[in-house]
Amino acid sequence: MNFDAIRAFSEASRGGARLIGVDLGTKTIGLALSDLGRQIATPLETIRRVKFTPDAQRLASLCRQHAVGGLVVGLPLNMDGTEGPRVQSTRAFMRNLAPILPLPHVFFDERLSTAVVTRALIEADASRVRRGQLVDKLAAAYILQGCLDVMRNLADADREDDPFND
Repeated sequence: MNFDAIRAFSEASRGGARLIGVDLGTKTIGLALSDLGRQIATPLETIRRVKFTPDAQRLASLCRQHAVGGLVVGLPLNMDGTEGPRVQSTRAFMRNLAPILPLPHVFFDERLSTAVVTRALIEADASRVRRGQLVDKLAAAYILQGCLDVMRNLADADREDDPFND
């Protein structure tokens, strides 16, 4: 995990502004939203992918609507930590999104996020149809919550290391 990138993102994204979590899939884009205090991630919506431009416009619209200060984007690394074609696709999507939505973003490891969320839905006895409706935005919330937790832990550690902090 790149803690320096997360620290830089935390500083670059407008403090006090919400963050949006993005789980970019081939057919859908799951989205989650943080609270203003950046403590809790809540599932927001699932965008059914059509083409890049309408997908990007919907994401930009939601970011404006919720006064978002930055994006936490799930990075679909292989289980061994290497980057494959899905990572390249995610990075390309974000490069193409930058002119439309000029907000800071950070990539956050999303390995097993969908599996964890699916398992939780199965344990909650959610039907296959209901799981299909929820899994992407819940995975985005899982990714965003992970990043929020890391950001909070880094901020706490930085305060503890500050010799002028009483």
